Amino acid sequence: MILNKGADFKGISQRFHISPRMACLIRNRDIIGDEQIEQYLNGTIADLHDGMLMKDMALAVEILTEKIRTGERIRIIGDYDIDGINATYILLEGLKYLGAEVDTDIPDRMKDGYGLNKSLIDRALDDGIDTMITCDNGIAATEEIAYGKEMGMTIIVTDHHEVPYEDREGVRYYKLPPADAVVDPKQEMCMYPFKELCGAAVAYKLVEALLEVNGKDVEDVDYLMENVAVATVGDVMDLVGENRIFVKQGLEMLKHTRNLGLKALMECNGLETKRLSAYHIGFVIGPCLNASGRLDTAKRALELLCARTKKEADILAGDLKALNDSRKEMTQIAVEEAISQVEENGMQENSVLVVYLPHCHESLAGIVAGRIRERYYKPVFVLTSAKEGIKGSGRSIEAYHMYEKLNECKEFLTKFGGHKLAAGLSMKEADLEAFRNKLNAKADLSREDLTEKVLIDMQMPFLGVTQALVEELQLLEPFGKGNTKPVFAERNVEFLKAWILGKNRNILKFRVKDANQTEMDAIYFGDAEKMMDYMEKQFGKRATEQVFAGEAAGIKMAVTYYPGINEYMGRKSLQITILNYR
Repeated sequence: MILNKGADFKGISQRFHISPRMACLIRNRDIIGDEQIEQYLNGTIADLHDGMLMKDMALAVEILTEKIRTGERIRIIGDYDIDGINATYILLEGLKYLGAEVDTDIPDRMKDGYGLNKSLIDRALDDGIDTMITCDNGIAATEEIAYGKEMGMTIIVTDHHEVPYEDREGVRYYKLPPADAVVDPKQEMCMYPFKELCGAAVAYKLVEALLEVNGKDVEDVDYLMENVAVATVGDVMDLVGENRIFVKQGLEMLKHTRNLGLKALMECNGLETKRLSAYHIGFVIGPCLNASGRLDTAKRALELLCARTKKEADILAGDLKALNDSRKEMTQIAVEEAISQVEENGMQENSVLVVYLPHCHESLAGIVAGRIRERYYKPVFVLTSAKEGIKGSGRSIEAYHMYEKLNECKEFLTKFGGHKLAAGLSMKEADLEAFRNKLNAKADLSREDLTEKVLIDMQMPFLGVTQALVEELQLLEPFGKGNTKPVFAERNVEFLKAWILGKNRNILKFRVKDANQTEMDAIYFGDAEKMMDYMEKQFGKRATEQVFAGEAAGIKMAVTYYPGINEYMGRKSLQITILNYR
């Protein structure tokens, strides 16, 4: 589908000193009006909203200020994913800076499960903790927080997840935990304008507010913005509004980070800091941090962020990389098993896929669900065997609000939480089939909803691929969910030559020519085998073999692509990355 969103592209081009093509790309991202365009192109830390606008923020600051003054022991309860780990680190650094008596605890994914629980509270009581502050969790821990309050604790919740609710005759009744303060922009009556912050960003806002109230220079904790950036990308938040500013600023800080742990993690993965992008957070740094919470304990990732010597940082970074390598292998095995189950049990007809992999490591359920969703473009739940019953994770598509749909089936669930595109759940194994059936009966998904749409920004012949365009496209970065790379398209592209590259022979390179006779190098990083099979099916084996032998054979396709520059042995040349073909 080609996006045809109208605007005065010439006027925008003149006012913001960008090309009309760039003005069109910005409009396609639903950035409308001069104020929004200005923030999109030039937004800085100064454009972030005041954290004090959040409901209960002033109360949380008041409580913590008093606890710090009287020397009460404070414990931060984080979460075992990238957002929770970074949120924990941010609160720890901020509270330590203010002289607080503070430590941390992160639940064990296998032993404790997600979020605050009774054993964590008992552990804190045994350690003489007076005050607990949650981050990236807590909004759904009503019973646990009630227990902590009964035991005389002060509890502050900071979170970004949806507030649990009950649906009574079509009316939602939201259920907040009985904490002393609840800071979550998604709760009712919260005046904070931007609702899509990750848990680490909410924690950062609290630290900022604490410093301001206590007369400290907020700039002293600006360095923590790199942790907000890592968490925002790693937790797959939309890169719009404040999130975009956090990631843009945080990436620049990360290139010059003083955090020994992050520096060591980038070094052991061979990342060039000057070329660092949101992609590297999402696909290299993030998975390594997440691997600790999946296969070991997230406390190791927190230790990495807190490392005080290069030697300590190098050892921890190496351990996390090894864990992530192991996680990749285990994931691949589980994905293949899930595909077999879907295809051998006739589940392709289901609108919502519920896959039960009893032997899959429960920490991998979300990743596997994401891969299966990509393959079939359907909402997917992957469940595994747990200590009590079964548990797992879901990943959704745009047309399906996963948290709301789980709420409609909650009679089968012992625990659940999440948001529109992702969720976690626990249940009894005996209820699995009834859960699958009700989810599908209530799915309300049309054929159109279940058809993946490729949105094309514009048709552009290869003459438009210039160094100036490639450089100007950097204005749109950082790319990610909610701010994807622009997609260009061209019809009747002839494939003149083809090569197979990569040590795993999984990359295709082509010489291509458009209808205007402009030739260009092209590269394809998708499923190489699938593309070659497609070419054989459409054009015949002989024509495909000819192209791979370096001879044109009349193979023409429509492609979507992204323009870039290939650097090889010090030489730079323009090339396109093929995204889709038909």
